Amino acid sequence: MATENENPSRHGITAMLQGQTSACKAARDAVAAGGEVMLYDGQAPHWMVFGIAATRLRRSLKIGLTTVGLDETVEILRARHRDEQLRTGNIVAADRSWFFTLYFDATGTELLACSGVKNERHSRRDGQKLQP
Repeated sequence: MATENENPSRHGITAMLQGQTSACKAARDAVAAGGEVMLYDGQAPHWMVFGIAATRLRRSLKIGLTTVGLDETVEILRARHRDEQLRTGNIVAADRSWFFTLYFDATGTELLACSGVKNERHSRRDGQKLQP
C-alpha cells in the first residue's frame, strides 16, 4: 500500500480492489489481463466527483450503456462529506472493451468505490445509420 507521500503502484491498486462495489472484480481482472492503470495526482472536490458520477449514471441509463457498480458508486459517494477532497483513477481494459473509474480518498491510499462502463459504440441513432 502507498503512504500519503507516494502513489500506490499498479499492484497496490489491484490489491485495493477487494469488493467496494460489484465492479471491483471486473476491474481487477482487467488489470490482470494487461489493462492500463492510472491514478491522477490532483484532488477534486467531492461535489464535483459525485456530480460527474451521478451524471454518468443518468446518461448511461438513458442511452442504454452497460455499467457495473456505477449505481453503487453514486450511493457510496452520496454518503461522503460534501467538503471532502477526492482523487480518481482509471483502468482501461487491454482490449478497450471496458473503462473503469476508481474513487479514492484525498491521499489515494483508500479506495472508496469503483465503477465500470462498457465501451459500446452505437452505430444507430433513432433507427438511422450514422454517416461517417
